[in-house]
Amino acid sequence: MNTYGRFPIELVRGRGVWLWDSQGKRYLDGVAGIAVCTLGHSSPVMRRALSRQLRKLQHVSNLYRIPEQEQLAAWITANSCTDKVFFCNSGAEANEAAIKLARKHGHVVRGIDGSAERGPLILTAQASFHGRTLAAVSATGQPKYHQGFEPMVHGFRHFPYNDTAAFEALLRECEAEGPRVAAVLLEPLQGEGGVNPGDPAFFRRVRELCDQHNILLIFDEVQVGVGRTGCLWGYQKLGVEPDAITLAKGLGGGMPIGALCVKAKADLLQPGEHASTFGGNPLACRAALTVAEELSRRNLPAHVAAMGELLQQQLAALAARHPSLAEGARGWGLLQGLVLRSDGPAAIDVVKAAMAERLLLVPAGTNVVRFVPPLTIKRRHIREAIKRLEKALLACQAQTPSAT
Repeated sequence: MNTYGRFPIELVRGRGVWLWDSQGKRYLDGVAGIAVCTLGHSSPVMRRALSRQLRKLQHVSNLYRIPEQEQLAAWITANSCTDKVFFCNSGAEANEAAIKLARKHGHVVRGIDGSAERGPLILTAQASFHGRTLAAVSATGQPKYHQGFEPMVHGFRHFPYNDTAAFEALLRECEAEGPRVAAVLLEPLQGEGGVNPGDPAFFRRVRELCDQHNILLIFDEVQVGVGRTGCLWGYQKLGVEPDAITLAKGLGGGMPIGALCVKAKADLLQPGEHASTFGGNPLACRAALTVAEELSRRNLPAHVAAMGELLQQQLAALAARHPSLAEGARGWGLLQGLVLRSDGPAAIDVVKAAMAERLLLVPAGTNVVRFVPPLTIKRRHIREAIKRLEKALLACQAQTPSAT
């Protein structure tokens, strides 16, 4: 189906941070499958682990206990603030599970009426992105993703990200006649919405108000979790613990797996209330366990912090050299954005020009170019990426009417 505006290259092989197309051209990968390929492409340790797993077992369904799933849940809970895990296949599915959990919390814990007029509300941020399924896209605070699919699922209200006063005002409005808000769903850093890092003071205030009203605080860590920020989890960058986090993307290092991870207080779903045929199968969990083991063995979060600092410095220096094209850089770890001037080239045009320089990048909104490379990227790769990006920027500049 015509659901993707694909770039005109056919990628056929990868190794580390490099990809090759069907014509034999080599590309430096700053996308990593959109923050997915944690260990890079065709990782030897991943190949060995999945080969061994395929010789044992690949899928049995959740009708039975799955040792690999239990091991992965034990790793997540031992290394995070959460106590229980539900496994699925994607970030959108993890957020769907979180939305169902939030509604049950609203009914069972807060005593919210179940009618359409008075049902539980979930507060989310403008410019957020939570997935493409109908409830997840309803939670998403970007109207462009809603167009053509109305009516949206009811029960979501949006407020400006990092705006404490606006959040407090919306909460007061929603709670004016009694309990209405079941949960607040936030990204610690907005990726798709423009690489916007969370403000710790804002998140502390949200946590405080959620505690006062017994509202669940859920963090969408689909893009920022599993070491990408330089910490294992995005919430660690904010100094605030949520009641639940959603994971996917980098968790499986390329194999489809998602997770809803909750503290004990939010462990409300009972048998029969939610399920997934493929969720947490042995093969996907073995991939995620391999990612987990490598994060620890290679101390990848510390590496990510160092590489992220270098990347942000290099992007800021690039913007300083070309102030007519870019304004600066922002982000955490290896989720960085080059912010383009509003009167400069569009992000998609820079991405296309970078592809001509054999550098793969991805837009984040209309004026931010996003870097989400494999967490194994080295200093030399970052410096090479900046050289190629600079050539792409200059090519875009040369094509503008003012330059001619």
